[in-house]
Amino acid sequence: MNTSHPLLAKFERSLTLTGAERDAINVLPVRLEVVKADQAILREGDRPKRSFLLVEGLACNSKVGPNGKRQILAFHLPEDMPDLASLYLDLRDSDTWAMTNCTLAFVSHRDLDRFCDEQRRLSKFLWRDTLINASVHREWTVNVGLREGLARMAHLFCELMLRMRALGRAKDGTCDLALTQADLAEATGLSQVHTNRVIQELRRLELISFARGQLTVHDWDGLVETADFRADYLHLPPVDRPESAPGARRA
Repeated sequence: MNTSHPLLAKFERSLTLTGAERDAINVLPVRLEVVKADQAILREGDRPKRSFLLVEGLACNSKVGPNGKRQILAFHLPEDMPDLASLYLDLRDSDTWAMTNCTLAFVSHRDLDRFCDEQRRLSKFLWRDTLINASVHREWTVNVGLREGLARMAHLFCELMLRMRALGRAKDGTCDLALTQADLAEATGLSQVHTNRVIQELRRLELISFARGQLTVHDWDGLVETADFRADYLHLPPVDRPESAPGARRA
């Protein structure tokens, strides 16, 4: 049974920790909680007194418009801290939802504030992480506002594949992605009918398969070209180009 501190993996993926930093992380109090799929983690208007790390599962940030429709603003994967900014921003301006069953590690703002004061290098890393989230939000604005439907969906699939690969959760061009076409529609600003059409077109072009909670990329270079995708905004460490699925069956 893995009993390591939930935040260790996040820091260790990018930093070589000193013994003192590792000790400081290990004594940071956390409370593990499970939130079921389709349940709210945070609501717009909340005044949270703690932040959380997503340990397992898939979550999203979203807002509901005056017409009652939801716009997904970001998908959150394991090791993300979606609400770190609430340490300084008292009022939540968006909802955070569990899209699958999620395990969350909550840290009180009092303990997190003390940790950041005492561990300056680790504090800078956390705020860099928050700035990257803002970078992703800007790219999503461009994606929804300027790209056509096919490129818009291809761009989202490129991003999610790269992020899952950086976590070690993609292999041979395939990763688990428990999203529905309705979720993808809300993330791209497309209707569900249009979403279905562009996914079918990406399949027809033999770029991807997306079925039964799995995304498979058959032609990474072709998907990147279709999306006009550049990964700079993700600020990921240098990695080899993602592989396409070798001889994968098109679905």
